Amino acid sequence: EMMYDAKVEVPSDFLWVSQLRYAWDPSWKDGQAVEKGQHTLVCKIVNAKALYGYEYLGNTMRLVITPLTDRCYRTMIGAIELLYGGAPEGPAGTGKTETVKDLGKNLAKYVVVMNCSDGMDYKSCGRIFSGLVQSGSWGCFDEFNRIKIEVISVVAMQVLSIVKALAADAKEFDFMGQIISCDKNMGMFITMNP
Repeated sequence: EMMYDAKVEVPSDFLWVSQLRYAWDPSWKDGQAVEKGQHTLVCKIVNAKALYGYEYLGNTMRLVITPLTDRCYRTMIGAIELLYGGAPEGPAGTGKTETVKDLGKNLAKYVVVMNCSDGMDYKSCGRIFSGLVQSGSWGCFDEFNRIKIEVISVVAMQVLSIVKALAADAKEFDFMGQIISCDKNMGMFITMNP
């Protein structure tokens, strides 16, 4: 109805391209169920795209889509395409983690949620990152700002080494003194309270 009222008539109209859409296109990278060059389901929004994950997540409840969740989706899929993650921030109970999880559902990717506390150290975070990058999974560190600042500085270096490996298209890389495999389909997200 919104698009009809705005007289959207061509596929290049912003109101249309800003919606999460699915297309059967060639893959530009190896995915969880496809090799580079094969046709697969691709999720698109504005000029960003992400491979569909093909993970069965069950018949779960969906999030109500608002203009804010649309903006979050546009931003996070753009970040995913650039091999980064997302960091929604806002008051408690506003749906930051649920938005990340719902984006994962839209892309058929399971999102592992870790509730952060001041008891987390760089070793436990490193083990989680290691699992995410080797499996190509998505992880959401909920209330990331609870982690001690000394730990966050080391975690930032861990994330930097992962991002560099992803950008270099490395098949494996040195992470915390171990050579591990690198799956470009992984995603890292954090949520924070002010």
